[in-house]
Amino acid sequence: MVQRIGKAVEWPPRTTAARLRYLAGAWALFYAIYRGYYALGGTVGMFGVPVSLSQWRLINGVGAALLLLAVALPVATARLWRSPRGRVALLAIGWVITVGCVMHALVDIGARLLSIAGVIHIEFPFFVAGTVNRRASDMQDLFFNEPWFLIEGVIWGVLCWMELTSPTARRWWLASAIAAIVALTVIGVLSSAGVIGRFIIL
Repeated sequence: MVQRIGKAVEWPPRTTAARLRYLAGAWALFYAIYRGYYALGGTVGMFGVPVSLSQWRLINGVGAALLLLAVALPVATARLWRSPRGRVALLAIGWVITVGCVMHALVDIGARLLSIAGVIHIEFPFFVAGTVNRRASDMQDLFFNEPWFLIEGVIWGVLCWMELTSPTARRWWLASAIAAIVALTVIGVLSSAGVIGRFIIL
């Protein structure tokens, strides 16, 4: 047990749910460091020259700050799962995170595969025209960015599923999340392919 701010905090976490909360936070921290690196002016792994370096750093700085909130959220709200109202709120938040992250990953993976196949042409408004290495961009997104979103969404999904004790509630929560992911993914991929109009989901 570790003492922190006068209260006992269990470490290492003993339950699977507790481990998942720490894992979700650690996984978010990993991506926050990545975004923070670019916010501080890092250039390794960049696939083009930004139109505005200050704007590029600001975008990544905001992203890193939001991700730091994602680091704290699963751990800081651990006690709220014991409250009926808190549990409902966290299940709703977890549903949004699960659907949003998994859908984001699937849509962008689909778009990148279409880009590699030469079916679509992805625009890069934040980079100077002619400086973008499209192949490197596609590979980085496929094997780094989108797997992060997919895994983060799955972690939250499993955590929420475990926190639900009723089989019926579990089925409804999971079924609604899958239905939303499928619907939004189809819309997103069709939009990326130009089959339907531009549709910004996330």
